[in-house]
Amino acid sequence: MSAQTYPTEKIRNIAVIGHSDTGKTSLVSAMLFDGGVGNRLLKVDDGNTTTDFDEDEIERKITINTAVAHFEHEGCKVNLIDTPGYGIYTTDAMQGLRVADSALLLISAVAGVEVQTDKMWKAAAKFELPVFLGVNLMDRDRASFSRTVEILQKKYGREVTPLQIPIGEEGGFSGVVDLISGKAFTWPDDESGKVTEADVPETLADDVAAAREALTEMVAEQDEELMEAYLEAGELDVETLIKGLKQAMAVRGLFPVFALAGAKNVGVQPLMSAIVDLAPTPDWRPSPVKIEGEEEELTADDDRFSAYIFKTLSDPYSGRITLMRVFSGGVATDANVTNPNQRSSERLGALSVLQGKDLEHVSELAAGDICAVPKLKDSRTGDTLCENKKDIVFPAVPVPEAAISFALEPKSKGDEDKLSTALAKIRDEDPTIKVGRDPQTKELLISGTGQLHVEVIVGRLKKRYGVDVVLHQPKVPYRETITASAEITTRHKKQTGGSGQFAQCTIIIEPNKGNGYEFIDKIFGGSISQGYRPAVDKGIQEAAEKGVLAGYPLVDFKITLTDGKEHSVDSSEMAFKAAGRKALKEAVPKCKATLLEPIMQIEVYTPEDAMGDVLGDLNSRRGRVQGMDTEDGITTVKAQVPLAELLTYSPTLRSITGGRGDYHMEFNRYAEVPKQMQEKIIAAASQDEDEDEDE
Repeated sequence: MSAQTYPTEKIRNIAVIGHSDTGKTSLVSAMLFDGGVGNRLLKVDDGNTTTDFDEDEIERKITINTAVAHFEHEGCKVNLIDTPGYGIYTTDAMQGLRVADSALLLISAVAGVEVQTDKMWKAAAKFELPVFLGVNLMDRDRASFSRTVEILQKKYGREVTPLQIPIGEEGGFSGVVDLISGKAFTWPDDESGKVTEADVPETLADDVAAAREALTEMVAEQDEELMEAYLEAGELDVETLIKGLKQAMAVRGLFPVFALAGAKNVGVQPLMSAIVDLAPTPDWRPSPVKIEGEEEELTADDDRFSAYIFKTLSDPYSGRITLMRVFSGGVATDANVTNPNQRSSERLGALSVLQGKDLEHVSELAAGDICAVPKLKDSRTGDTLCENKKDIVFPAVPVPEAAISFALEPKSKGDEDKLSTALAKIRDEDPTIKVGRDPQTKELLISGTGQLHVEVIVGRLKKRYGVDVVLHQPKVPYRETITASAEITTRHKKQTGGSGQFAQCTIIIEPNKGNGYEFIDKIFGGSISQGYRPAVDKGIQEAAEKGVLAGYPLVDFKITLTDGKEHSVDSSEMAFKAAGRKALKEAVPKCKATLLEPIMQIEVYTPEDAMGDVLGDLNSRRGRVQGMDTEDGITTVKAQVPLAELLTYSPTLRSITGGRGDYHMEFNRYAEVPKQMQEKIIAAASQDEDEDEDE
């Protein structure tokens, strides 16, 4: 039996976003239950929620992948896009926002605004989305709605406006007063979600009156006609208030706040009704696209089919499953479409709507809906699908540079091909994972946004694809260079029976800081034939690639070839290449050679109370702090730190900040390694070389 097809105006797409541990998945589970999906309230602790279905999500009790589920409420279909809250999965959350028409930002009533809260607020602003704010975990110890709203208003402005007043807090949280209707609603403590309309408690009457007046004023301020009506009558009727509130939200002039205890199923249904009443429909604004290379705006009612792929799943049984939002034109099963990003054609097989990992077949979809398609051959996350012969391209969510890398090798040598296939499938699912072989160290590197990110991938390799791997810290890509000049004459002579090998060259080697490698031929006359001189250059470059001090590439040096000798019979390109290699190896020790290390620019986001420990740790890692900025309890520390000191930074930061810290880093420059550390690196390289020779 096919699922129902909903018209565009009856669809709501809302991304549930926020910091980790703010109860996003539990709230989604409660909305699905209250919306008639399933016959019991599913729990994160029980490992059975609809949107956390991956093995690692169940085991770790965290959301790793953006997932989609839906329910029907008041005749509308609400697509819930449940996103991860950990900073390492920000790109996945951004993909969810990319296909949403509004966002529900959850904030802990205990912890308030946290690092990822602010990141997601800014991401929603980037996409210009209306935002609902949910103060969740109201049933927890030390929960405070008023304190949290005060923090939100201080950080994001007075446009943050409560639509409710909670009845009770902490263990006594039992309901809310709706400021628009003036009605009170309470829920039992049995998680059933059975709502009872009640009288407004007398103790809250003054608070409710003041909050409703503040809400009405904020709505009236958004529109001159509303302001005139408000000033004339002293109030706005419910219908006018709702209409004005929706208009204000659409232009991000107002952000309504709700009180919730999602895991206890308290306060959930009023939020569901607000999403239907206040969230925009998918046709609320045109989408910026490129059509035939020209920037245009595409409306939902455009006849041309277009869709954006925001997630790829790799199912062991069904193969690749592509999740996409239809932005215009609508689509039916078995449609033939084009992927302009890959310059390929695709056939959309059985279309399905999503209930977590479960797919419900649907024959057709209207513009604005979200669906899954199996077994597309070329299409990847971030690609556009469109009508054949129509070159429509949506801007994709940018994929950030990886922040951390590990060396990877299969425990069993026979698993190398299996590992390669598995990694390709994982990269389909998660474009933020990078896999490649280091040209210098020859190690297979897997890079991600954090240590946990890579650990999850390693777990997936074993559980899903049966590949056991060894993960270890990668070698730091040091460089070698010189700080002084030298002149040297080197002879390569070898007699092996028959014709021998002979070449002699004189070179001057000089530092060439910041300008890479340079070769200058200054031979006058015929001491070395013109045809042999490039061989000297090639030999020097080959030797430089392998280094002289510790086996790392030699960089930033200039070679001037000034003289040499050749033999009429025994000289050859091979002989002069060997002479070039030998010349460099003999010259470098005379040039005060030194090691360089990569220096990373890092931004650390930490709660203010952990700042001292974070700074102390960065100093212990030879970091140079360049500045700090504190806002609403969150401190951003900017510093430059050697990469060698950051290989183990992720777990340390988690420990110092109690899991509340986050960081981002990128390459900045190379700098000289301190002398005492150089000796250890060179000694370790010599030992590795000796071990290789013994083998």
